[in-house]
Amino acid sequence: MLEVKNVTKRYGKNVACNDVSFTLEPGTLTVLLGPNGAGKSTIIKSIIGFLKYQGDITINGMNNKTVEARKVLGYIPEMPSLYPTLTVVEHMEFIARAYKLTDYKDRINLLLERFELDDKRRKFGDELSKGMQQKLNLCLGLLPDPDIILLDEPLLGLDPHAIKELKNYIEEMRKAGKTMLISTHIIDSVDMLWDRTIIMQNGQIRANVTRSEVEESGKTLEDLFFEVTEGVDKSSVSGEEESQQ
Repeated sequence: MLEVKNVTKRYGKNVACNDVSFTLEPGTLTVLLGPNGAGKSTIIKSIIGFLKYQGDITINGMNNKTVEARKVLGYIPEMPSLYPTLTVVEHMEFIARAYKLTDYKDRINLLLERFELDDKRRKFGDELSKGMQQKLNLCLGLLPDPDIILLDEPLLGLDPHAIKELKNYIEEMRKAGKTMLISTHIIDSVDMLWDRTIIMQNGQIRANVTRSEVEESGKTLEDLFFEVTEGVDKSSVSGEEESQQ
């Protein structure tokens, strides 16, 4: 379980996240929606421990910055950050050793084959196209097989086949009981089976509702998103947790 309690992050006078609270239940897929600048990446980077913030974030009851918590937490950033002088397979080996993984060779092979990088094993990081860099970015984040996975705009830069493969993989992880938080500003990309959606705007949570609540309202996720972000008739779909405005 991942719990975010009253998290506020400021950059000088700018408040990027304001008193944000939510919980990710084990084995669920939560979609974090919001326009650019809503605070989605800031809250994800706070969870992963990259930023200082006010408030509390715990993973299975442990502080998110402890070694024990980081062992079960995975992160796939929006922008790949690769080493130009390491090959594709060397990147994978680096992550495997950093996480002290054992018997990981087969998993490396599986991921590289699945995301069509098997024939790019000896390519250096700076020789890869943007799309290939993003595929490698995914493989690196998925290699440790974490229990809780944060994906920040994971579909950007991927070709249609890779998008389909990633969505299939996400569904497989969901069935395997992984807890996932997927951040995006592209509503059309959220056509996988999600359990809950959190909508952010101007650093605050504007809605936190389950899939069944949205379906029972008779509205689509797109309807909910525009009603919430544009301030039109959101009371009927707000659910029990829409607040923090």
